[in-house]
Amino acid sequence: MREMKPGPLPRPQPRRRLSLKQRLFTWAIALFVLVVLPLAAFWVVVCQPSNRTNSPSEAKVDPARLEATVRHLSEDRIPRDFSARENLDLIADEIESEFSAAGARTKRLSYRHSGLYRFHNVSGFFGPDDPTLPRVIVGAHYDTYETFPGADDNASGVAGVLELARLLGQLDPSALVLPVELICWPLEEPPYFRSDQMGSAQHAIHLRKNRIPVRLMISLEMIGYFSDEPESQDYPMPLLHLFYPDRGNFIAVAGDLKNRGSVSLAKAAMRGATSLPVHSIAAPRNLPGIDFSDHLNYWKQGYPAIMITDTAFYRNDRYHTERDTADTLDYERMAQVVVGVYEVIRAVALDEERSDQNR
Repeated sequence: MREMKPGPLPRPQPRRRLSLKQRLFTWAIALFVLVVLPLAAFWVVVCQPSNRTNSPSEAKVDPARLEATVRHLSEDRIPRDFSARENLDLIADEIESEFSAAGARTKRLSYRHSGLYRFHNVSGFFGPDDPTLPRVIVGAHYDTYETFPGADDNASGVAGVLELARLLGQLDPSALVLPVELICWPLEEPPYFRSDQMGSAQHAIHLRKNRIPVRLMISLEMIGYFSDEPESQDYPMPLLHLFYPDRGNFIAVAGDLKNRGSVSLAKAAMRGATSLPVHSIAAPRNLPGIDFSDHLNYWKQGYPAIMITDTAFYRNDRYHTERDTADTLDYERMAQVVVGVYEVIRAVALDEERSDQNR
């Protein structure tokens, strides 16, 4: 059989050059896919943008009362670190008394540290007395780091919890369709942070052991420091500067990605309730600051939990120093934070129709 010789190879066509317009369009598409689209996805997932605003809240919180509580804790009850057991016991007694005065059902969960010393979680309950119903929990730690005053960290959170008790005590009890538990814990600060000796860890373990359901847990962690100065707000990563203000004049709702729905719910309830700006972040737990409070112990037990905060050391350089004093806090804006948290409770636990009938 005769071998056929291959024919001539096809002549390569000259490469057609794109016009300037076509090149610009290609670059624009690449920029959109590689930069704009990921940034937009980041914004939606992490920042929860929303146009929703609420009518101003009718709730009233007295800034002077907040200041009185902060001053008492940060001036009269110092030190209140883990070794100041007498002061911590006095504070537990005072919190329980305040809850009772507001009309709450009170309870202590006391536990022993190292088998020697007793520490006390103090709770005040409002609404149905039914452990089978999922409860809303709002809490704050009352201890401090070392012997520092701890006005913002965390006398501010405790003051907020006590004001929430007064607001809830003004409601008709039948208006709450879910139980609300306000609680104050000890031993949040080092050296016990991230250990089962934390008061909040003991509480979360107790809830899980007794199969008590939780609708939402909120940790109030430093809610009193604000600044209108440019560049007064920092963030744990440079990218966040693109999406959040450079002034520390807002309150933040924070949680991990798993609790993104709870973060969005709280932010939606708070926005517009007062004039205070509200921002939120739902991020991986390894982002520094996301799990830096008592809510992390409820995550460990599988409960939905978030933190409401002025962002601590990302704004307040007095954090964990002797300069964290009562005169550095903004009690007017702190009162707005408490009103906002109250509106979150209302959004989750209140029967609005029954509430309106009882007004």
